[in-house]
Amino acid sequence: MADHGIEFPVFRLHLVPAVLALATPSWQREVWLCREEFETLTYVVTVLFDDFCDAADPAPWLGRSLRTEEEVTLMRQLGEAYGVVESAVGRDAPDEDYIQAPAWESVVAIAARLAQVMVTNDLKAAARPSGSGA
Repeated sequence: MADHGIEFPVFRLHLVPAVLALATPSWQREVWLCREEFETLTYVVTVLFDDFCDAADPAPWLGRSLRTEEEVTLMRQLGEAYGVVESAVGRDAPDEDYIQAPAWESVVAIAARLAQVMVTNDLKAAARPSGSGA
């Protein structure tokens, strides 16, 4: 799959950890549910839908913060899966309600696949000699 590069590498530095957080149930329990920690589900959702991508419509982010069509497809699937959970528990529900929702497993599974693809693509890009094309 063609790597379109990244116009905004700093965006990617926020996006990949947000996807990893969604892919890691232990992180969700230990960090999101601990009031002393800095990260919440709301933060992750803001990264994915508002600040550094739009998981509901990720195609315009190809070449900006997403490298490949596969990343776009998986990000869209992640946005859809998250939307299912949000509809079930309500937008203002606490993080605990989200991660306990039956459909949350789908969010975690898609995020895990997306995280794997993103990290692999970043490693491949880093391994290419400078000045070589995608």
